[in-house]
Amino acid sequence: MRIGMMADLYKPHVSGVTNYIALNKHYLESEGHEVYVFTFGNEDYQDDEPNVIRSPGLPISDTGMYFNLRYTREARRMLRTMDVAHVHHPFISGSIALRYCKANRTPIVFTNHTRYDLYAKAYLPILLDSFGIAAVKAYMPTFCRSCDLVISPSQGMRLILEDIGVNVPIDVIPNGVDITPFIESTAILDRKDFGFKSEDVILVYTGRLSPEKNLSFLLHAIRDVARVYENIGVLIIGDGREFERMNNMVKYLEIENHVYFTGIVSYDELPSYLAISDIFVTASVSETFCLSVVEAMAAGLPAIGIRSPGIGDIIIDGETGFLVNEDIIEFADKLKSLVLDKNQINDMGVKAQKVAKLYDIRRINRTMLEHYHRLVQQL
Repeated sequence: MRIGMMADLYKPHVSGVTNYIALNKHYLESEGHEVYVFTFGNEDYQDDEPNVIRSPGLPISDTGMYFNLRYTREARRMLRTMDVAHVHHPFISGSIALRYCKANRTPIVFTNHTRYDLYAKAYLPILLDSFGIAAVKAYMPTFCRSCDLVISPSQGMRLILEDIGVNVPIDVIPNGVDITPFIESTAILDRKDFGFKSEDVILVYTGRLSPEKNLSFLLHAIRDVARVYENIGVLIIGDGREFERMNNMVKYLEIENHVYFTGIVSYDELPSYLAISDIFVTASVSETFCLSVVEAMAAGLPAIGIRSPGIGDIIIDGETGFLVNEDIIEFADKLKSLVLDKNQINDMGVKAQKVAKLYDIRRINRTMLEHYHRLVQQL
């Protein structure tokens, strides 16, 4: 089968969507399928994988996005040879899919990866300030009705899509994760290299350092825990436009001795960092499906997060971690209770690893391929 993945931005941009596409592409190719990524960017960029078809575009500041409303002639020719087109961003890639694929009778699958109701303006910075939830509500239902299959990575996100007016059937299919490297990871790193002691309880966050990740909330909660329990360390793995502000906030909160910013860590190295950690923490309320939570759980870490779509669909409160309201005191209290109980950390970690296996990429891809084949056969 020839599968076209359509995305507004791809490597070298780092994001959960980029990782998801790359991982699915790799495993589909390993099963004999031909997978192409249709995206925008510098055509001279040297990809580390085959079949990435880039069309030029206008670079948007430092967002990693390139704006264009059409593909090159060669990209259009290649797109017409696909058996199915899988859209991962609805506005630009989605509109292009409707223009090129509908006429060719190529089935269109759409996975909604992003809470556009929360940060549509951040997603499309070139649009006027008037772009917001009203525009999302106007566009998304019409676009989804034009697709042959609409997918939500979580039940919570499905409800949000329905709330903004999407009135077509929505299949809930979690994003697959290659859990094997995380399950098999070993602590080859030394905590001392990050300024931590062997007896410290290590908290870890992985992801972009960006406004929608609610990192200010997280750092304030960590400050409250550090005041009563000195032996904690925090690894913040990732980079982004909030790095300087977060670094300054760490100094302002006087928790420099507890927090270590690693910067970007390659995906191959990530399991080793999780292997020296004890608890995964996130304060994001903007997820549709949080890959980093599943990866941490696969590494045997309990997770603490805020009740919200995406997070609340993965963490089982009281079993694989804790879910709390968006309240710093409540978050800090739950974190304190877990930090002070290493037996509970271990017990929850064991349960978390078992639950993570439900999201194995091999299992999820079998479901996705069944849908692809069904749509092609319906032509």
